[in-house]
Amino acid sequence: QVQLVESGGGLVQAGGSLRLSCAASGRGFSIDAMGWFRQAPGKEREFVAAISWSGGRIYYAVSVKGRFTISRDGALQMNSLKPEDTAVYYCAAGRGPAGWGPDLYDYWGQGTQVTVSS
Repeated sequence: QVQLVESGGGLVQAGGSLRLSCAASGRGFSIDAMGWFRQAPGKEREFVAAISWSGGRIYYAVSVKGRFTISRDGALQMNSLKPEDTAVYYCAAGRGPAGWGPDLYDYWGQGTQVTVSS
């Protein structure tokens, strides 16, 4: 059983930065993809970014491209944050190739709150 725990969320002013990390624990598992999703109050969960190690591919949502960067370790560096980035951010891991679809991921964290003030 794989457990994912997000960290690094918090309150920042517009234009600020945060770095989100995802810690994985468990036995007998192997993952190839790490993704990030977010969900704002009253809205659907949306894709943010993902990395696939074996496939050598990185994906970004249009809304965050140029501002967010996903690292080789799966951490999400968020720069130039906007109030519309306010959401609960979820880490996800999958055994197969990464992508924007949530169905590609097998394990999910409980989320970390990111709040961006004006």
